[in-house]
Amino acid sequence: MEFSNLFYVLAAVLFILGLKKLSHPKTARTGNTIASVGMLIAIVTTLIAYGGIDYMLIALGIIIGSLIGGIFATKVEMTGMPQMVALFNGFGGGASALVAAAEFYTNAAPDVLVGNTNHFMLATIAVSVFVGTLTITGSFIAFAKLQGLISGQPIVFKGQQVLNAMFAFSLITAGSGMVLSAEDMMLYFLGVVVLAAILGITLTIPIGGADMPVVISLLNSYSGVAAAATGFVLMNNGLIISGSLVGASGLILTNIMCKGMNRSLANVIFGAVGLQTEGAVSSGKKMNIKSYSTEEAAMILDAADKVIVVPGYGLAVAQAQHAIREVADYLEGLGKNVLYAIHPVAGRMPGHMNVLLAEANVPYEQLKDLDEINSEFEDCDVSIVLGANDVVNPAARHDISSPIYGMPILDVDKSKTVMVNKRTMNPGFAGIQNELFGFDNTIMVFGDAKAMLTDLLKDLKDL
Repeated sequence: MEFSNLFYVLAAVLFILGLKKLSHPKTARTGNTIASVGMLIAIVTTLIAYGGIDYMLIALGIIIGSLIGGIFATKVEMTGMPQMVALFNGFGGGASALVAAAEFYTNAAPDVLVGNTNHFMLATIAVSVFVGTLTITGSFIAFAKLQGLISGQPIVFKGQQVLNAMFAFSLITAGSGMVLSAEDMMLYFLGVVVLAAILGITLTIPIGGADMPVVISLLNSYSGVAAAATGFVLMNNGLIISGSLVGASGLILTNIMCKGMNRSLANVIFGAVGLQTEGAVSSGKKMNIKSYSTEEAAMILDAADKVIVVPGYGLAVAQAQHAIREVADYLEGLGKNVLYAIHPVAGRMPGHMNVLLAEANVPYEQLKDLDEINSEFEDCDVSIVLGANDVVNPAARHDISSPIYGMPILDVDKSKTVMVNKRTMNPGFAGIQNELFGFDNTIMVFGDAKAMLTDLLKDLKDL
């Protein structure tokens, strides 16, 4: 076992290096490879260090998992990536819970302990099963919301928070009983499983689509915590290290997402932002919407020197990342300066826009985050907003009654001209209309983003 700790340390170093490189799109692919090598080392070390393993079952699991992973990797479109990440988070938490449950039945059940109760093992099993089960049911609800299987709007009802508090108290009681009561240990164990599964559902359903990036990163953190707890159950240093890194990085990312919306985590979980009410969709003011054709938009772009592209979920839905890159390449060929403004919560998962644009081979140097790009809008000739909504809504600056008030936004309204592409005038995830659409310097070009950009490039070339 001594040699195994050395290899676990090596794996931990590779995990940390991989996470470091994942912080920038240019090095993310390399970081993913480094972290994968670290995980391979940790897995092989574990298989060698622990005897009595059926390698046929291990090989069968690897084959089945590889086939499923390969199908997902090749078949799932970029618009479905948030759903896939949510599922992966759930499966990670579920795997940890299953391993802890197996350890409970094998080494911790009353008939095995025979009065020699290991309270530490039971406590770590309870934590692993609780967090892992909560993660898998919460992740499946997030998947269903993102996939449209259930409403993406917050699902709330009277007394919901009180009910959640009762479930949480009952869960703590069941976990304590599992650790301290040898007679009814199995009953308490089943209670932890059932209550955690219910709590995962009831905590996730009141969260709306606007907060999905935060939910996904938080569930990712939960899966790491469950893995770390299972590592303590098995006394496996590799699992403890990797689970702790995932849990910590998920919490850091969650904090970044919350800061990106200027909201607390408690407000995200309990605030039900995005719940549409009678007057939520409209601000009550009649907006002067100016609809332009792609020919008119092309003439405006032809006269511009500096252009900033603001991608949003509409870009992902239309799979228009390649089309906007072609438009940008053509504009650059005309000597124009083109940049991309990336809001931290644009899309439906952290880094969604970065991944989309990287897939289209957009130069990393052109991708600018919120703090870098906001000062650029004041001397920008044209901002092209593609499917973004709440992250460019000026109401966040001044409307105290708005659910997005205080959220840092991209200052596209300071551009000379704002060109907004949307399919319809429907509101964004927050359930409110965007006052930007009625500004004097805003023009609307309606339609599918990919089709619009294709026509726009044709019209630019015809000028």
